[in-house]
Amino acid sequence: IYACAMTSVYTFGPTFRAENSHTSRHLAEFWMIEPEIAFADLFDVMQCAEDYVRYCCIRVLEECMDDLVLLSKMYDKGCIDRVRAVASQPFGRCSYTEAIDLLKKAVAGGHKFENNDIEWGMDMGSEHERYISEKVFKKPVCCYNYPKAIKAFYMRANEDGKTVASMDVLVPGVGELIGGSQREERYEVLIARLEELNLDPKVYEWYTDLRKFGTCVHSGFGLGFERLILFCTGMENIRDVIPFPRWPGNARG
Repeated sequence: IYACAMTSVYTFGPTFRAENSHTSRHLAEFWMIEPEIAFADLFDVMQCAEDYVRYCCIRVLEECMDDLVLLSKMYDKGCIDRVRAVASQPFGRCSYTEAIDLLKKAVAGGHKFENNDIEWGMDMGSEHERYISEKVFKKPVCCYNYPKAIKAFYMRANEDGKTVASMDVLVPGVGELIGGSQREERYEVLIARLEELNLDPKVYEWYTDLRKFGTCVHSGFGLGFERLILFCTGMENIRDVIPFPRWPGNARG
């Protein structure tokens, strides 16, 4: 609503995760930066995500060098070079299909993942995302056009009927840093997608009406703030980069 009224908007606040995730990069409550941009397609929002991460890294280098120096001495010797690399070079680009092909090639060449069953349509784990960014591109990567079966109903359907205009920014040491998409602006396509997923369109009228009476192409993404800190500092567990970590089964603080 606000993006279509004001062109470019964002929010920064706490976000709550419903899924029962107990990994080193998941929290039940975390902070997220979420921009939404009118008149922007998938490739526009990918560029915005890249520019934003680069801007953050530049500011970290300018204003937090003492902290990075301490971290490089005490914890992660490569943190300064990693942040400098992101601040100075363009991100890679690859489609989800290309990423799966790269992972299959790695397995065929003898690389061992915890999940070696690489198939088109799978939801890549952090080990796969990190391999793409760390071993193949050796820098952050914008991976786009994911299978619709593993993405949300509101992401714009592509012409192939199998994928949606979604993107993730994958970074070394973390995996997925950003998730975003171009939103489905076509009312009939959106209703059909809800029905395909056995979701009642009446429940979503508040959302579908935003398309029913006219809208524009728009896109957005979400960046997990704590994951950005993980990337910059080299810390290994997301619970160490937030003052009061909350995860499933633990809501103290």
